[in-house]
Amino acid sequence: MSAKSERLLTILETPRLRLRRTRLADVPALVALWLDPEVTRHMGGPREESMLTKVFEEAAENPFAEPYDLWPVEEKTTGEVIGDCGLLSKEIEGVNEIELVYVIARSRWGRGYASEIAEALVHHAFEAHGLRRLVSLIEPENAGSERVARKVGMRLERAVLRPGGARRLLYAVEPRLKDGADT
Repeated sequence: MSAKSERLLTILETPRLRLRRTRLADVPALVALWLDPEVTRHMGGPREESMLTKVFEEAAENPFAEPYDLWPVEEKTTGEVIGDCGLLSKEIEGVNEIELVYVIARSRWGRGYASEIAEALVHHAFEAHGLRRLVSLIEPENAGSERVARKVGMRLERAVLRPGGARRLLYAVEPRLKDGADT
């Protein structure tokens, strides 16, 4: 892939990670990520393999179709896809929200990658998209995800019930001025 094509696919970069649009070569790593029972334990469990393959192939074939989506996280030093993170439009108790989602491969847990990409996505959402609020829905037993949410400035607002009765904690963040005052 040419350097120009690679730049077009790149959404954002951090010192160690690149968030970019999906390529066909990413499909096996993304499917494996979402099939891992430990990775998906707090997100409803592993997904159906053929459905995942179809969704990721469609995303690769039309990488600019959605303004909000989950995108592969590439580790710069290895070029490996090590996560699937992004922004999703979601209705929560009758209100349309944009959810920050971060999913990192188990082999990369404990390295600060979730916090690094989540912080970059918060900045990207407010600066590039002009969003005024981001949320994360977190299973109450997912202490690691709660830590990431707090690290990027999110605060616990309340518990919510999702369709099907699942209880989630709603964390939210809004942009701040440089002096720390609310915008």
